[in-house]
Amino acid sequence: MSKGLGTTVGRSSRRRILRLAGGGITMAALGAGLTGCEDELATGGEGSTPPPGGTSPEDGKAPADGKAPEPLWTKSTSAQTYGDNDELVAVDGVVIASGDPLAAFDGATGEERWSLPDGAVPGAPLLLGDGTLYLESGKYDGSVAGYVPGSGKEAWRSRLGKEYRQPRPVAVDGEQVYVIAEILEADGSSHTNVIAALNSGTGKVAWKEQRDLGTQQNGIHAAVQGRYLVYTDFKNNLTVRDTATGKQVWTQKTTKTSYGPFVVHQDLVIVPQGQRLQAFALSDGSEKWSVRTEEFTGFREPSLLEDVLYIADSSRTLWAVEPGTGKKIWQSTALKDASAQVPRQFVKVGGTLYGATDLDKQGGIHAFDAKTGGLRWTFNDKSGDYHSWLVATDGKRVYALHGKKLHALPA
Repeated sequence: MSKGLGTTVGRSSRRRILRLAGGGITMAALGAGLTGCEDELATGGEGSTPPPGGTSPEDGKAPADGKAPEPLWTKSTSAQTYGDNDELVAVDGVVIASGDPLAAFDGATGEERWSLPDGAVPGAPLLLGDGTLYLESGKYDGSVAGYVPGSGKEAWRSRLGKEYRQPRPVAVDGEQVYVIAEILEADGSSHTNVIAALNSGTGKVAWKEQRDLGTQQNGIHAAVQGRYLVYTDFKNNLTVRDTATGKQVWTQKTTKTSYGPFVVHQDLVIVPQGQRLQAFALSDGSEKWSVRTEEFTGFREPSLLEDVLYIADSSRTLWAVEPGTGKKIWQSTALKDASAQVPRQFVKVGGTLYGATDLDKQGGIHAFDAKTGGLRWTFNDKSGDYHSWLVATDGKRVYALHGKKLHALPA
């Protein structure tokens, strides 16, 4: 699933600003204000990274509650991320962060396994499907490429056509790669875009459908569930298409612009919309259930892990919800009690739920008891880097990316 940007209720998050910058908004003023911080990090000045607290784990176990484990290893990377959840992946024994060059590190040792100059466009999703890593080409040559994650070897490449500019993969299943691309006019400008499916075996175009005037090729978050391709965009649209033909099954306006990811579960698509978390039938868009949080409070991005939906709201309450019914499994105020930052991305290993936050002195990577939502510990590298945290796991270790620093934590 392609996942992405979130907002904090009442104000735009820094992650949203950085994400929009990836879509073409000039950030010169912001960059100038941040340069000094980056220089301090590089030279070991005031913002340099001290060793994290806690003791080294034994047999892969985290230290006592309240103390974050020390990293198994930490590496500097070429990462260039904008806060989307799918800019960091762990697969086939390696961990990969979006950047140029695109680099894969051994999950156990942190040693670089392979590097690919111009491999991907920074900020574009790293999509995994059927043992292949699909990327928007960093060469800006109009191609989409597939690589073997463990080795970095090219396994597949396709082009939508010369009349389209820079197709960007947004979702993948076992048979097709789904892309969004600008439609070029005779003068080189573009006012419309197309959504298309590329056969993941042959690279041939299976279908393509022009999207409505006014829609954008950026800001798309998408997922595939059986015969349905589901996506949201910056224009408050929730749309479902048939994966076999590309024909639109239904579309409707959401009450809030969806800057972040959604989840699909069986025959439902579940979307956070401010104060409400709503589930719609994939077949016809009818509402199946709705959960409401407190007044003046908004839901953040959801994650579906082992058939449980985890989501936090802006009042610092963490929820575990049955995705099929919307029934609350538990609620936890541990974040509020600790004055800790709200997570917006989750992974789970065993009985521990890990959540990644935006920049905050009380943020970083939180570890929760998955049965109760109790906060066990928080890892923060104290670097002060302005980037959002990203988290991924291979089931053995938890990988935390913060700016250009990649940490491996015991799971």
